[in-house]
Amino acid sequence: MQLGVLSLGSTQPDPVTGATVPTTRHFDDIVRLAELAEDAGLDYFGFGEHHAGRTVASAPPVVLAAIAARTSRIRLITTVTLLSTLDPLRVAEDYATLDHLSHGRLELIVGKGNSPDPYTMFGYDRAQQWELQAEHYEVLRRLWREEDVTFRGRFRSLDGVTSLPRPLQTPPRVWHGVATSLASPELAARHGDPIFVANAIQPMENYGRLIDHYRRQWELHGRDPALARVGSGGALFAAKTSQQAREVLRPYYEALWTDRDPTRDRGGVGDEPVGATLERNITDGGLFAGSPQEIVDKVGTYRERYGHDLMIFGPQIGGMPFPLVAESLELFAAEVAPQLARL
Repeated sequence: MQLGVLSLGSTQPDPVTGATVPTTRHFDDIVRLAELAEDAGLDYFGFGEHHAGRTVASAPPVVLAAIAARTSRIRLITTVTLLSTLDPLRVAEDYATLDHLSHGRLELIVGKGNSPDPYTMFGYDRAQQWELQAEHYEVLRRLWREEDVTFRGRFRSLDGVTSLPRPLQTPPRVWHGVATSLASPELAARHGDPIFVANAIQPMENYGRLIDHYRRQWELHGRDPALARVGSGGALFAAKTSQQAREVLRPYYEALWTDRDPTRDRGGVGDEPVGATLERNITDGGLFAGSPQEIVDKVGTYRERYGHDLMIFGPQIGGMPFPLVAESLELFAAEVAPQLARL
């Protein structure tokens, strides 16, 4: 199994001390986290995209370019690129540039996101989110594979366009983010692409059904079942003992949940939170917290259900200060990652 960590660029204050971190420091910490991940021997570092609320994640190509300059081996992946509300030509140009700056270490996870904010901010109709996603992805695929692209779509048209620079990889791998809807796994299967399951606040089986659907669609398109690739996310906090992990994590987790509205429409179906309690999420949700062996055992359970071979964890939870994040990541790298890599 390949492993990585990600940042969503959260700027939530520390709920224990009340301290806030300057914006520049947040960016510095994101780069430091990527450097720690590479030093720890992990395979991937991911950075998300958000355009409202407590976040510094509005410009992922810029942040990942800074990380590319400070690292040399770790693969860089977007978690996610909000393709439904972005111009696909600009996405092709920005990320082809980043592919060169990283010397071919770039991968994308594309998705529509679960927030209505980008649709309002960028002038799109959220009711058309699925159509936007499919069309923008078709344009991106062609721009990275062809020159002099002519395209007539509902939302975007091109007349003999060649995006520059051409990507270094031919082309970079694109994953499809999957969280609530059957549309994303269907789009991925149609094009022969891998999927990346959010594995966030829902029970394991909800995501498992989406993976099953992806594999069925994959085979319906006449593809070899052995080539259907699945990745998964999850939140992470490792400590020496399960009790210590819960004691340290609790105020940060509860602060994170306070910012959630479990009844909010996220633009999909089957989005059923496992519950607001820390214990419930550790037991039944996408929170991998506890002792090293506890985390290994839970990942093993998920792998039996998902059959995934990539897992990227979010170690920054609810305003947790960077030293605690780094300590958790170091323990994960020393005592958890070697066991998971052998799965």
